[in-house]
Amino acid sequence: MSSRNVLVINSGSSSIKFALVNEDSEQFPIQGLAERLGSSDAVLNWQLGDEKHVAQLHGADHKEAFERLLPLVQKASQGKLTGIGHRVVHGGAHFTEASALNREVIDVIRRAAVLAPLHNPAGLIGIEAAMALYPELTQVAVFDTAFHQTMPAHAYRYAVPEHLYTDHNVRRYGFHGTSHMYVSRKAAVMTGLPVEDSCWLTAHLGNGCSTAAVVNGESLDTSMGLTPLEGLVMGTRSGDVDPSLHNHLARTLGWDTQRIETVLTKESGLLGLSGLSNDMRTLIEAREKGDERATLAIEVFCYRLAKSLAGMACALPRLDGLIFTGGIGENASLVRSKTLDYMRLFNFKLDEAANQKCVRGEGGIISAENHPRVLVIPTNEERQIAIETLALIDAHA
Repeated sequence: MSSRNVLVINSGSSSIKFALVNEDSEQFPIQGLAERLGSSDAVLNWQLGDEKHVAQLHGADHKEAFERLLPLVQKASQGKLTGIGHRVVHGGAHFTEASALNREVIDVIRRAAVLAPLHNPAGLIGIEAAMALYPELTQVAVFDTAFHQTMPAHAYRYAVPEHLYTDHNVRRYGFHGTSHMYVSRKAAVMTGLPVEDSCWLTAHLGNGCSTAAVVNGESLDTSMGLTPLEGLVMGTRSGDVDPSLHNHLARTLGWDTQRIETVLTKESGLLGLSGLSNDMRTLIEAREKGDERATLAIEVFCYRLAKSLAGMACALPRLDGLIFTGGIGENASLVRSKTLDYMRLFNFKLDEAANQKCVRGEGGIISAENHPRVLVIPTNEERQIAIETLALIDAHA
């Protein structure tokens, strides 16, 4: 039987990120990004093997972008496309696993948009466009929140009046679930441990950042909450702040809730602290040149990350390892070492040569001998989405 291909789609409000995943190949036959959709400078970038291509889309919307990119995918898959997997950010408490897309599932995703107003409507645009063009293919929604639905109530409940939970779904959900699932399972394979008998601290660090406690293949706690704003310092997001900050800013500066939300989600984090950039690479370079604000931003980032990981340890019966992943986690050796310096009580110690070596897709164990295990594992959310899509297709075969 020939190996199967799944098209993985991550649709944003003005973009479509896509990758063709073959179940038997580590490399994506084709991957790309359609961006600035709806504007005159809309563009499609894609990589076919080692060749990079670009095409102007001139005002194309999502459906028109799909009409342009899908023939490329069909050609790369030699006409053998088994299914389409869609990343959906928020499934609320309704979805605990991937679900085949139908009108009922789409309606639930639409209702959950109140919890993710920036993400779910954008995801639905991609879903509707792909289903219109490929009505005969099985299409699957894979939810960022689903993996964290195994959290116990004492981890996901906020200490607010009961009716806010029961009537309005105010609780912690968590995100980056596909990444936390992928790297924790990969770590078990790498270390020869059964997934169902392994305990990990995971840190997904990119422009968005989150930690999780994964026990026996299940998430028992995570740092993000009702929205992706809770938790760690991120590229442009503040992470945790005093809940009364909103009132303080409204009273003293006259800001409305929209202005406050914009500041906390788009103007804070590494960018707000440094006044320079939300990109950790830029900040590390500035730190090396003596930039005090960049230095502080990195220090705050690492300290808050260490605090979160230490707190996540409350959910673990034992620790089999700490995993770094995501663009920062996989490439910033300075962030890894500084974070663990703040966790001295855990007895972490890095093999500095191994730590320096883990960049640009190179993973492995970076802890010193006879110290708790620390791993760098490149995440692969597209492959995890493809895995879950194929598993659902097989279950319904």
